[in-house]
Amino acid sequence: MAEKEMGIKKEMAGALAYVLGPVTGIFFLVTSKDPFVRFHAMQSTVTSIVFMVILRIFGFILFFISGLIGLAGFALWLILIYKAWQGDEWEVPVLGKIAKNLLKKI
Repeated sequence: MAEKEMGIKKEMAGALAYVLGPVTGIFFLVTSKDPFVRFHAMQSTVTSIVFMVILRIFGFILFFISGLIGLAGFALWLILIYKAWQGDEWEVPVLGKIAKNLLKKI
């Protein structure tokens, strides 16, 4: 039979160490003496922190890229308005040809 940790089986304590990431990981790391539970508590803490850092970095990169795409789209929108206002039938590369082909089909 498995040894008990804080009134619950050590396997359950090890599993619970992952439930809230570093919060439960640190809790079980501080309160447990069982090597099995402490291993899972430390692994939960380290893994969760690494994933949070990675998500933060990629989140910033994606936010920056989406901002650049939005800015480019806004600039293109202004250019298209200006070109049409000037009477110029300027084609957006690739998309202009698609638009012309679709126009022929209707």
